[in-house]
Amino acid sequence: MSDFMKAYEKWLTDPYFDEGTRAELEEIKGNEKEIEDRFYRSLEFGTGGLRGVRGAGTNRMNIYTVRQATQGLANYIVAHNGQDKGVAIAHDSRIMSPEFAREAAKCLNANGIKTYLFESLRPTPELSYAVRQFGCIAGIVVTASHNPREYNGYKVYWEDGAQVTPPHDTGIMAEVAKVTDFSQVKTMDEDDARAAGLFQVIGTDFDDKYVAEVKAQSIHPEIIPEMAKDIKIVYTPLHGTGNVNVRRVLRELGFTQVYVEPQQKIPDGSFPTVAYPNPEDPKAWELALKLAKEVDADIVLATDPDADRLGVYAKDTATGEYKSFTGNMSGMLIADYIFREKQATGTLPENPALVTTIVTTDMTKPIAANYGARLVEVLTGFKYIGEQIKIFEATGCNNYVFGLEESYGCLAGTYARDKDSIVAVMMLCEVAAFCKKQGKTLVDAMEDLYQKYGYYREGLATLELKGIDGAAEIQKKMENFRTNPPKELGGFKVLAARDYKADERVDFATGEKTSTGLPSSNVLYYELEDDAWCCVRPSGTEPKIKFYFGVKGTDMADAEAKLAGLRADMLKGQ
Repeated sequence: MSDFMKAYEKWLTDPYFDEGTRAELEEIKGNEKEIEDRFYRSLEFGTGGLRGVRGAGTNRMNIYTVRQATQGLANYIVAHNGQDKGVAIAHDSRIMSPEFAREAAKCLNANGIKTYLFESLRPTPELSYAVRQFGCIAGIVVTASHNPREYNGYKVYWEDGAQVTPPHDTGIMAEVAKVTDFSQVKTMDEDDARAAGLFQVIGTDFDDKYVAEVKAQSIHPEIIPEMAKDIKIVYTPLHGTGNVNVRRVLRELGFTQVYVEPQQKIPDGSFPTVAYPNPEDPKAWELALKLAKEVDADIVLATDPDADRLGVYAKDTATGEYKSFTGNMSGMLIADYIFREKQATGTLPENPALVTTIVTTDMTKPIAANYGARLVEVLTGFKYIGEQIKIFEATGCNNYVFGLEESYGCLAGTYARDKDSIVAVMMLCEVAAFCKKQGKTLVDAMEDLYQKYGYYREGLATLELKGIDGAAEIQKKMENFRTNPPKELGGFKVLAARDYKADERVDFATGEKTSTGLPSSNVLYYELEDDAWCCVRPSGTEPKIKFYFGVKGTDMADAEAKLAGLRADMLKGQ
């Protein structure tokens, strides 16, 4: 009998597993392919935590795999004498998220670790803020972010409020890997945990503190009441956690014409109106754009289910159509506004820093230079941006002003250490109000940036390869790129290749090899002539391989043509 079938039989017959789990597994009896997919491995606890399809099995998100991961985390916390500091826990609107959050809390409590559990769903950035406010050793958010509805997940934060980075990420992974049997997993009754003072609930009064921190990032709050009657905003939380805080922040700042998409405002983990609740997916915008046209909105906003990412459309008054903004575009609008207006008001700190990732737009370079800011590039993942805040505070070398990544995530201020769509909504609406006072739209403001800094354009393509065969194919493709680096892409000569896994940059003209200067990661990056670049890496949360592209054109048509050629060449044969 195969190992996966042995595991299946154990789950099917062992009384440790609840009746519902065993009934679900009875339904797939005889379906060897499905059984294999559920049991061929244990759901991997990666550098960010867990992410997987809900259901019964070792390769699924369920109360047992959540407990197993939490026991590993608990062992790591106890080894670092952090049990008295405790762990803050939040969850999103997905199916089973409240249950998983409670199971995690009870497992930690059984290990003598205090927990602070939000009373109901909350945005991920509020959890980041809570970790530091309560002085916790760690934090957990139960979420699958923008993944399809069948997924759920579990992200781990450390005491600085950012998602875990080295050495804690690998240390936690090692402890989780040691929990090989459910007999090693502890849990306890919730009432007993409350009586022991281990299980505490975070109420709505904490929201007041978080919202105050968000609002404190506003630079020109006086402009908003003045222009509020002239700006119409359509917003959708995509059935997630953003609705309450987004509406509250906009209302308290003075925006009066905010229309929430009615079918998508209620939290619902089945996502009845959208299969893929991702602001990057055009299909997710259908209802919000319909409402925008009905009310003649200036801007249309969408936050993902755990409200850490923001998508944007803005009305182009020249055509009457709504134009999609990438995460790079909206991030640059906010970044330039913050640096410009802080400089104008004398509030830009000394040694300012703009932090971004290696796959984010290169427009960050001239913007940083224009305001005398240091540009810091890190690996993909906002946790590395959050880590820089900790480094700046520890060394005093720089002051963090703004951070962004291409995948619709940014953070103004340092109250949180993860991307925050609530503050992104507020800042973008403030930018819109500022522009409106000057008789401009966000589309006009973006064109101003292109004319000032250059026509930078970026793209992303993904290749989905599911299951055990897909995982092997992804690794095969990465190795092929690694061992056979291209010499030319999209008509651009390849000047250098960076292999972050090997920590090596090779200059093709001289043959010189140098360090990348960043931690090891399975990422390949190609520097091309004429300010172009491309990058390839496996997704850390989905069975996909991702291709990123960037160019700089003489105008938008030139940039789009260059980008299309680069994309086609990079994907050739994939």
